[in-house]
Amino acid sequence: MAKEKRTGKTVGLKILDAEKTTAFEARFPGLNKPTEGAIAMGFEHPRIVKVFEHGLTNDGRQYLIMEYLDGPPLNTLISRRSEQLKGRLMPLIRQMAETLDVVHQAGFVHRDVCPRNFICAPDLKSLTLIDFGLTVPATKPFMAPGNRTGTPAYMAPEIIRRRPTDQRLDIFALGVSIYQLCAFELPWPGTDASGKVAMLHDTVEPVPLLEARPDLNPALAKPIMQCLAVDPDKRPQSAGELFQAFRRIRKETAD
Repeated sequence: MAKEKRTGKTVGLKILDAEKTTAFEARFPGLNKPTEGAIAMGFEHPRIVKVFEHGLTNDGRQYLIMEYLDGPPLNTLISRRSEQLKGRLMPLIRQMAETLDVVHQAGFVHRDVCPRNFICAPDLKSLTLIDFGLTVPATKPFMAPGNRTGTPAYMAPEIIRRRPTDQRLDIFALGVSIYQLCAFELPWPGTDASGKVAMLHDTVEPVPLLEARPDLNPALAKPIMQCLAVDPDKRPQSAGELFQAFRRIRKETAD
């Protein structure tokens, strides 16, 4: 949190770690990778964090000045098993899919879709996608095998196995995130928080969502589980397709 002296406006200030930023950008030698600030400023959408300015600090670190979001991160609500989420899932789930579709339509792969990067409004009626630090253009050079960045618990198998990737890796991560939002648990049993947890994603079957949450609407559980398919061709093929599927579902629980 920061305050703009001239106006007194409260904003969010992000200053990137120079060493980590350099190491990440070194993964794309010879490619003109846009900065996080440049990517984020390109969006004008109510569900994507608004960035007002980006540039370099006096010591050469990248910074972003953005709207300040004062609601809880989705991962905090999940870890607390918040009762406030009851009856509010469908609007949030639809917004998650809609927002990812906006990112994809703009020609990017977010690469770090997870509950931590969705900030809810204080009334939990809406949420905002943040953090484009790992985002890359959805072009062949940037989707080549070998870039294993991301949050392990949400990584698609093709990332871990160093296969070519595309925007469908975000579909996988979104499915894991929504599963966790519904069940307060990840689809794969265990408490390992290291990178090794991602190795389970194509070697261990996920727990069926209706087993973890028996009262859930089967029509909702089905597309969520499809997102977790090992084979990208068996997942929903776009975030827009997934959004439309969620739009057709009116209730989070079974009748």
